[in-house]
Amino acid sequence: MKIAIASDHAGYEEKERLKPLLNELGIQYEDLGTVSEESVDYPDYARRVGEEVAQGSVDQGVLVCGSGTGMAIAANKVPGVRAAVAWNEETARLAREHNDANVLALGARTTPVDELPKIVRAWFGAKFAGGRHTQRVDKIREIEQNELAHHAPH
Repeated sequence: MKIAIASDHAGYEEKERLKPLLNELGIQYEDLGTVSEESVDYPDYARRVGEEVAQGSVDQGVLVCGSGTGMAIAANKVPGVRAAVAWNEETARLAREHNDANVLALGARTTPVDELPKIVRAWFGAKFAGGRHTQRVDKIREIEQNELAHHAPH
């Protein structure tokens, strides 16, 4: 598995702390920034990761900002991305199993530091369950396709 990972300034330290865990889990990663705690705009980094996931260059993405919410909102604007904010192991697992989420958004300022590795392990340990969830994820894709068609230049 190969992923793209990125953060803004608020998530930089936690992003760096997650890298050894990703190595331990055997997950290859491409770090798309940021490179310090100097202030940056999170949508730029969320978009980079979202585009890599949507294009199939990587299997999944991980984003870290203050709350996870801004990154998730921005990443979800990229067609094909299903980003979920996870604040504990259960929300991470359910996002993968039920929603086939492909981008994990984490809140460095809102999640206890010792929970983040547990959340990442739960995320990568879970798989999409399919079954009744398939038609629901298909409906999400349908909304996306309808919006794209509606906003396409005529």
